[in-house]
Amino acid sequence: KLTLVLAHILHWKFNTGYHAVSNQETLTVSLVDYPSFGNTELTMCIGERLHVTSDDGDFIMVRSTTTGHESYVPNYYTAKVTHRWLFTGISRYKAVELLMRPNNQTGAFLIRETNFSYQDCVKHYRIYTLPNGWVYISPSLTFPSLHCMVEHYSELADGLCCRLMMPCFIQGLDVTGEARPIPTTTRRPTIKWKDISRKRLESDHSLVSEGLREAIYSYLQMTEAGENNCWDT
Repeated sequence: KLTLVLAHILHWKFNTGYHAVSNQETLTVSLVDYPSFGNTELTMCIGERLHVTSDDGDFIMVRSTTTGHESYVPNYYTAKVTHRWLFTGISRYKAVELLMRPNNQTGAFLIRETNFSYQDCVKHYRIYTLPNGWVYISPSLTFPSLHCMVEHYSELADGLCCRLMMPCFIQGLDVTGEARPIPTTTRRPTIKWKDISRKRLESDHSLVSEGLREAIYSYLQMTEAGENNCWDT
């Protein structure tokens, strides 16, 4: 399963069935401050990028991008990240902890694999996968991939608590205090549903998503007797 986690903050979880593209670069990110006892100097910090120097299965040797020190730690002290925002091996609690770190602002997000699904400042949205591989949060708006979904919700909140602004901050990959440009918002023209005929809907596929278009077709089939094959919303 997958969940979108959004910093307002937003967190998406999505059902198992979606698989990341294998040729994407995979990052390793720390989920803990280590070591965590006493006044011992930290060799790695939570939320930072790590370089894996050896992998023994349950344990891995990693080098910190912050301290430069190496640590031999359990595999579950880290998470794998692809596409910059798709986290594997991270719990709901850790997703919230990462997004609550000071370098993240409203609109920061990540997507994590999960088997279950709340803090008031973090919103969680279940991502569902259709049999054909398309994904969606709302059945009225479907997307052929997670990339398309992220691009859409980066332009418009479209039912979410806010737009997606930037992926969750990763120390050692992102620059602290870096000026982040505000994404340009592109609003689609308002559709005058009363003026749209079935013929136009069939010829212009840019009007609505495929999932919504199929739902409208079903509706129109039940209202064939309506005037001019038009409908009101």
